[in-house]
Amino acid sequence: MNALMMSYWWLMPLFSGLLLACVTGPLGSFVVWRRMAFFGDTLAHGALLGITLGVISDIHPTLALLLSSLVLALLLYPMQRVMSLSSDTLLGIISHSMLAVGLVVLSLAQDVRVDLMGYLFGDLLAVTSNDTLLVALAAVVCIGLIIWQWRGLLATTVSPELATIDGYPVARLQLLLILMLALVIALAMKIVGILLVSAMLIIPPAAARSLSRTPEQMALFASLVGILSVLMGMTASFWWDTPAGPSVVVAATLLFVASMAVTRR
Repeated sequence: MNALMMSYWWLMPLFSGLLLACVTGPLGSFVVWRRMAFFGDTLAHGALLGITLGVISDIHPTLALLLSSLVLALLLYPMQRVMSLSSDTLLGIISHSMLAVGLVVLSLAQDVRVDLMGYLFGDLLAVTSNDTLLVALAAVVCIGLIIWQWRGLLATTVSPELATIDGYPVARLQLLLILMLALVIALAMKIVGILLVSAMLIIPPAAARSLSRTPEQMALFASLVGILSVLMGMTASFWWDTPAGPSVVVAATLLFVASMAVTRR
């Protein structure tokens, strides 16, 4: 019975991490192609304010996290078009401002107790069956949408003008990608944390980029690098008692360095 409970405790985090790796591979490839790394950081940092407001208003943290990420994504999408500032400057201002506001509001809420370190750096080993179910549902939905709209998403990434001429709904496809990104970031924060969530969207695709010849290969290899990172990181966490989320990111970084070495050779 104890062995069964131990295996269940280990399998839930592992399964969640593998599901996350599968979906962040293709989604992160679009982030790398479109140079949207700052966008992911902004969503992750802004979500802390959503968590704080959710806890203060007695809303379930996961629901508050999802709602805040989706609302912030919907606000950022038009702001990037109408503001005179460059995209990275605007996102940098919003990202750090919302992170700071979230921390200040959290410090002022005397009666509220939030596992801040868990949200900042993740707590993969604390993932529950409900968290795994949500990650699985999001992974199935996002991967299904990416496969369904692959040609359109790729066309708008290469050239929005040519995609419009070819008849693709560019604005709707861009909004779809942003909403999927917000959904995955919100759920990934429980696993790798606010400060590391962008790493899982960027490092595996960056490692796969130098090994791939087609966009399809890069998306697939990025998922494989993510899966290997989860396996390596969780193994290191088990044997050396290191934090699981950061261990996964360190493993992804080592695989990135290895991919660059292989490319040079």
